[in-house]
Amino acid sequence: MADKITLSVIKADVGSISGHYMPHPDQLAAATKVLSEAKQKGLLIDFYVTHVGDDIQLIMTHTKGPDHPDIHGLAWDAFQAATKVAKELKLYAAGQDLLSDAFSGNVRGLGPGVAELEMEERKAEPVITFHADKTEPGAFNLPMYRIFADPFNTAGLVIDPRMHAGFVFEVFDVYEGKSVLLKTPEESYDLLALIGTPGRYIVRRVYRKEDNLLAAVVSVERLNLVAGQYVGKDDPVAIVRAQSGLPAVGEILEAFAFPHLVAGWMRGSHHGPLVPVSMRYARVTRFDGPPRVLALGWNISKGRLIGPADLFDDVAFDETRRLALQIAEYMRRHGPFMPHRLGPEEMEYTTLPEVLERLKNRFVKTEEVKVVKRHSEMLSGEHD
Repeated sequence: MADKITLSVIKADVGSISGHYMPHPDQLAAATKVLSEAKQKGLLIDFYVTHVGDDIQLIMTHTKGPDHPDIHGLAWDAFQAATKVAKELKLYAAGQDLLSDAFSGNVRGLGPGVAELEMEERKAEPVITFHADKTEPGAFNLPMYRIFADPFNTAGLVIDPRMHAGFVFEVFDVYEGKSVLLKTPEESYDLLALIGTPGRYIVRRVYRKEDNLLAAVVSVERLNLVAGQYVGKDDPVAIVRAQSGLPAVGEILEAFAFPHLVAGWMRGSHHGPLVPVSMRYARVTRFDGPPRVLALGWNISKGRLIGPADLFDDVAFDETRRLALQIAEYMRRHGPFMPHRLGPEEMEYTTLPEVLERLKNRFVKTEEVKVVKRHSEMLSGEHD
């Protein structure tokens, strides 16, 4: 039996040109040098380094399996090298997502986002990696549901006998650190009851029901829950396998044809549309956004990364982008008001509590307000 191949996508924001715009080319070169040396030594089979917004994306193949300390340590070294460049160039937020000074065998819990999928390569192995910026892991909930559970999106659920039995979703509760497995279509309503709250319940993995083949993986790291305060939005990554008894590439991409509202955007504190973009537009400007997602298509051959195909670089998504920009304009007109600004439970992890703390002692009971007002009227002679 051939070795299983692991596809690891690990990302981090370790500094950016001009605010949150994009990494400096020298940062990408520094990360590439670290991974290139690891490939020469045989630790990696192949790799690709890119970015979306201010996040550096490391896409790697190897035979070590998920959560291997050598691979995670390699990613850590690459991010440290990019951070060193950021500090030398005085870039903004150098090392922002690295929440520890020391690597402890696994980057999970240290800041970077991680999606890893171990597979036995099929005769043809098409895979899509998704890379989002200015949003949170729950941003993938709606697309994942549409890809693997919505027959109006994915025709294969109806007409492909290998998909007809449905899929199993692993949903992760980021507050409790627990997961639940839910089968579709029979438990679709239970699934929706959870993942409709994307700030807490996140689709973590999806399995094909007939044989438990792992079809998709999403990073679930929530930086504010790790650090205890706002240190940047989570900017998730995802891996989805395609074709041959799994959703077709076109069915997977179709789930992003509607620019649904996600949490993040400016200071991680606002709702905005998730815009599917090409690599050319994988950078953020307006209000540090809007949130966007990049789709890279690959074929994996004995661990080699064949690609990438820039899958959202297509006029077929122009209408989606146009609608997204209209939604962005509409949401921005709300200014600091909800629903553009996040709800109070999410704002707890931003810098807003520091502002509210200054006002805390100025609040008085309603009865006391009336007394103060009456006393003021008597002094001014305005009373009856």
